[in-house]
Amino acid sequence: MNCRVTDLRCKEVVNIRTGCRLGCVDDVEVDTQTAKVLGLVVFGRLKCFGLLGRKKDCYIRWCDIEVIGEDTILICRHFERKHGEKCGCPGRGFFGSN
Repeated sequence: MNCRVTDLRCKEVVNIRTGCRLGCVDDVEVDTQTAKVLGLVVFGRLKCFGLLGRKKDCYIRWCDIEVIGEDTILICRHFERKHGEKCGCPGRGFFGSN
C-alpha cells in the first residue's frame, strides 16, 4: 500500500495497548539525507478551548507503528512526549486533561 503525507494527516492514531485515541496525525518527521520517515507527531489537546495554549505534542516513532489502515494508525508501545513526559489518554478529564 502506498500512502502520501496528506493521506496520513487524515488518519486517527490509536494505542492498542490502552485503547486510547490520541488524535489525528498533524506532522511527519523526515530524515532529509536518507529520505526516511522517522516518526509522526500528534499535536497536544487544547487547554480551556485554546485560551491557555495546548498540551505537549506526542511523538510516535516509525518503528512503534503496528498497522496503517484505511482510517486508523495502530501503535502498540508506550511512547513519550517530546520532553520526556509520558503520553496518556487524552480523553480524560473535563477539558481532556491527563
